[in-house]
Amino acid sequence: MSSGNAIDDDNTFKILITTDIHLGYMEKDAIRGNDTFVTFKEILKIAEEKKVDFILMGGDLFHDNKPSRKTLHACIEQLRKHCMGDRPIQFEVLSDQSVNFGFSRFPWVNYQDTNMNISIPIFSIHGNHDDPTGADGLCALDILSCAGLINHFGRSMSVEKIEITPLLLQKGDTKIALYGLGAIPDERLYRMFINKQVMMLRPKEDEDNWFNLFVVHQNRSKHGATNYIPEQFLDDFIDLVIWGHEHECKIAPARNEQQLFYVSQPGSSVVTSLSPGEAVKKHVGILRIKGKKMNMQKVPLQTVRQFFVEDIVLADNPDLFNPDNPKVTQKIENFCLEKVETLLENAERERLGNHLQPEKPLVRLRVDYSGGYEPFSTLRFSQKFVDRVANPKDVVHFFRHKEQKDKKGEEQINFEKLVKKPAAEGMTLRVEDLVKQYFETAEKNVQLSLLTERGMGEAVQEFVDKEEKDAIEELVKFQLEKTQRFLKERHIDAVEETIDEEIRVFRDSRKKNMSEEDEEVREAMIRARANRSETGDAASTISGDEDDVDIEILEPMDVDSGGDDEGRMVPSRGRGRARGGRGQNSSTRGTSRRGRGRGGKDQLEARASGSTRSYKPAVTTPAKNMSIIDAFKSARHQPSRAATKKTFSEDIEEDNSDVEISYTATSRASKADQRTSSISSYKRPSQSQSLRGVNFDDDDEDEYDPFQTTSSSRRGRR
Repeated sequence: MSSGNAIDDDNTFKILITTDIHLGYMEKDAIRGNDTFVTFKEILKIAEEKKVDFILMGGDLFHDNKPSRKTLHACIEQLRKHCMGDRPIQFEVLSDQSVNFGFSRFPWVNYQDTNMNISIPIFSIHGNHDDPTGADGLCALDILSCAGLINHFGRSMSVEKIEITPLLLQKGDTKIALYGLGAIPDERLYRMFINKQVMMLRPKEDEDNWFNLFVVHQNRSKHGATNYIPEQFLDDFIDLVIWGHEHECKIAPARNEQQLFYVSQPGSSVVTSLSPGEAVKKHVGILRIKGKKMNMQKVPLQTVRQFFVEDIVLADNPDLFNPDNPKVTQKIENFCLEKVETLLENAERERLGNHLQPEKPLVRLRVDYSGGYEPFSTLRFSQKFVDRVANPKDVVHFFRHKEQKDKKGEEQINFEKLVKKPAAEGMTLRVEDLVKQYFETAEKNVQLSLLTERGMGEAVQEFVDKEEKDAIEELVKFQLEKTQRFLKERHIDAVEETIDEEIRVFRDSRKKNMSEEDEEVREAMIRARANRSETGDAASTISGDEDDVDIEILEPMDVDSGGDDEGRMVPSRGRGRARGGRGQNSSTRGTSRRGRGRGGKDQLEARASGSTRSYKPAVTTPAKNMSIIDAFKSARHQPSRAATKKTFSEDIEEDNSDVEISYTATSRASKADQRTSSISSYKRPSQSQSLRGVNFDDDDEDEYDPFQTTSSSRRGRR
């Protein structure tokens, strides 16, 4: 496709592509607090000036899972200013919107809402920073979606099987099948791809005439054995992949020679980590699609704060820095001062003529002081640049590679076999890894005997990242109940040695079955959310029934209180709310007072019939530190609680970065030979087609089914 306004006709989609805006990042910082909001405003202005058909976001619109009121207010303000108006929408949605937006209270695209006046629709998936959580599985994007400001799509409703249904869009003769998949933990999604549990649905009619666009928010670079998603996992009928989550800007589409599709990585619009990848100039893209052809125009962002990073390895300069010199530390500090001054001069030179760019740049020196050097005071060093840089507290970062030390008593160690771990990997810490590392190095008397390290790690992560306060407690309860059922089925006698051995066997079997362990964690998280919902419902029920029943929470008197008081109940005080007065006996009626009682989960019953009422004392719950044997014995008399499941039904005129790149997504012979050429007739799949996972419909198939299923399993040609 050629560039310019000549191609912007009635058959050309014009889409603004952006990902990882991270609204609210460092909003409390006096210098960098407004960076995300200023850049977000610039992005929306570009969309408005370029008159795009819609904006496509690849996740992480917000930096926090629960954004502050300031962040939400600033976001809504800019969306109303730039995305609402009288400009008509030039494309239409052909797919079943109740399927595309089935999880929303308003399952239709926002510009078709008669109460809204949208000029630029926004379609967005969620990222790992703003993913759904809590009892109702809501995220910040759902708030904006309910307000009619964005269209949240690509949310998976199942944790066992993923079916990705595309949004079918048409403008003139151009058709786009827009697929989206919100952020899912990489290990889980990796395993689901391996087990062929990810399906991408395709339109039946004219399937070769659709431009297939896929938006995903996952790790693209390898951070571990399964902590990323290889591009080879994706279906080869896709034409372009918009890859979010990775912050380095690689927006120019790169061709995957194995799958024969293109991948565009827009990167973030704000610097959130002082790493070399973030120093690449930030862009958004204007994607033009006409038929099966596409063109990506790179638009540099002018309001992004400058960031300069440089690495210094002291050991590579032995002539300058001799570790035996007593004044070597002062020499290193003077050398770093010169480097920072050079970077500040470069920043001032690049900022000339751009009044939109923030004045103070971000500067980072990464100094490797391996080889016997000593670091200088970074605090004293940073004070010299307080008024000149935006990050005065961390201008210099000292690090050194871990040296392998020979332990006494060990001989014949082959150091050539030692694998060196990259510094980037060593700096990435996750909660579940810390938990696993703790228990692997802990003493035997504090080792886990019932739970697994992996399950406990995920529960702790839910507690830390998602503020699920009952996650750990519910996991322990759930696993205790499951272990009790296991021991009952095995008819184990209540002997401590026998029970301990059976528990170890049961725990080892669970550790081998990772999918079952994932199911246990998910079930415990559902119970934690449901538990929180039930607590809220119980409180609302008590306050809602005040006009009907007066409730006092009573407990029995002591036996020694006398004959007249035998059988009487006295009010007790606690943290719950209930009707009734403090210090009142059961004969007092006709008044409406709020008292405190042991509400919540205590098993109480209050009956009101005429003028008489009867009460049952609260059941005493077992102590939380009950041993496994005691819990096993008590389980013979108490039925285990059943687990509840919840179903959630500019043109660019300067520098080399302004090059427009055109691509033609022509039909590929390796693909066209294995697809149907007409919708009027169907053939049973050949052996090669079966291996590619293509399902062809029989003649008697339901004519109202708009999609045919394409498995995301790998193609037979490999």
